[in-house]
Amino acid sequence: MTVMQTQTHDLTFTSTEVRKRYVSWDAGEADREWGCLTILAECAPGVAPRPLRRETFRGGPVVVMERLPGRPLGYAPLTREQTTSLGHTLRRLYDVPLESILNANIGERRYGPTTQRQTLKEWLSDSYDLIECRDPALVAESVDATLAWLSRSDILPEPQLVALGISDLNPTNILWDGATCRLVDFEDGGLTDPAYELADHVEHIAGRLTGVLDPEELVDAVGLSENERERMVAYRTLWAAFWLAMLLPGNGAFLRNPPGTTEDQAAHMLALID
Repeated sequence: MTVMQTQTHDLTFTSTEVRKRYVSWDAGEADREWGCLTILAECAPGVAPRPLRRETFRGGPVVVMERLPGRPLGYAPLTREQTTSLGHTLRRLYDVPLESILNANIGERRYGPTTQRQTLKEWLSDSYDLIECRDPALVAESVDATLAWLSRSDILPEPQLVALGISDLNPTNILWDGATCRLVDFEDGGLTDPAYELADHVEHIAGRLTGVLDPEELVDAVGLSENERERMVAYRTLWAAFWLAMLLPGNGAFLRNPPGTTEDQAAHMLALID
């Protein structure tokens, strides 16, 4: 048996099962995970682990799911074969019928498209001591430019909650068995917009800085329409703003990433706004 710990949950592995114990009930992670896995088992089997049962352990909610074969990606750029498989898997996820999602009472994903802009405006309006940054002037310029961008009324398309999404596609949440990509970690998943999801995925700091995902190849593999591609461009800037906020001093990503990451994100954000 193997035990791994993260900020929001503990994972315990056996040869056939994964027990995911969440640290609290407050954010609803267990409910989102169970709901997403249940609907996927019915409508898109093989995309994610099958949910097996729910438990409570030491006061925390537990979701028990099957253990999938494969190794996590994220340690090298995806090959074309892996990108094609990931695109096919995401397409199956987005093609889950909307009626089935609504009937399962699955709500909007965490940090969803209807609330994200206002959330980021509030986060970035807080006071931060930028003296810990390598280049405080660059970071301050980027924060000011981002707030001005977020205040505009013409920057984002109208949200379309039409699909099921995983939300957190940190590349290590993609399992590859040599032929097929499968997805794990749906604790933030829910109702969403495919263009919004893809923007989130390609802007994720864990993949962008390492070049794990090729945005154009992934979009082609998923098969976004021309309209969805245009929407994704706007949403990429929104997600870049999310990571700028996460990488400010005092926030978790600032502590977890090497010095200079905040400046890289600040410059990236300015380039997207331009």
